[in-house]
Amino acid sequence: MSPQLNDALVSLRAPDSFAAEQYQALRLKIEWLRRVQNVHVLAISSPGLGEGKTVTAINLAGAHAESDRVLLIDGDLRRPSVGSQLRLDEIGAPGLADALSDERLELAHLIRRVDGIPFAIVLAGAASAPIHELLRSPRLDVLLQQARQQFDLVVIDTSPLIPVTDPAVMARAIDGMLVVVAANDTPRKLLEESLNLLDPSKVIGIVFNRAHRPLYGHYHGDYSRFPRGSAGSRVG
Repeated sequence: MSPQLNDALVSLRAPDSFAAEQYQALRLKIEWLRRVQNVHVLAISSPGLGEGKTVTAINLAGAHAESDRVLLIDGDLRRPSVGSQLRLDEIGAPGLADALSDERLELAHLIRRVDGIPFAIVLAGAASAPIHELLRSPRLDVLLQQARQQFDLVVIDTSPLIPVTDPAVMARAIDGMLVVVAANDTPRKLLEESLNLLDPSKVIGIVFNRAHRPLYGHYHGDYSRFPRGSAGSRVG
């Protein structure tokens, strides 16, 4: 893998490392959810900017791609970063936003496969209408249904929950959502406000990023179970 990739993309750069093993542990939990709750389209969000949601989405896709057909979608139509993290040229390439406004574009027109990256990729594309309108379009359901038929797992990197509500709008079309927070950094109130925007049945877990060891906790609608910097169970 190119040395220019972000060092944090451990599932791609150093799959045998201790850091990558933490994503393997998270993969085990997702595999269990796929079996018992039929979670095949998984969105990744965070309360605010800079909490590691995109890195988590890419690493999780890489961990699963060892044995599954995986599609990573950049669903952050306001500040897309999957393409830049993976050093992909986005100029002129149709993406999710293009297909949401153009019925002639099917999923097959959007998928990119890159040497050295073990999963398929759909970039964000260029929005030609208000983002909230695009995400409410029936086209999103059509594209995700096509993805379900072609892939074992679909991972969507979405916008932060605050100050925009894009992930909450998108939640109707997905099976579950992971919320990534920066351990010992994200204010408790910000996380609580973020969770309140979502249907509790859609939130399948909270990933505490940048902890000494990454932590993962289940969410059952009661935020008080998760004091800042801890979680219900440890990854790894």
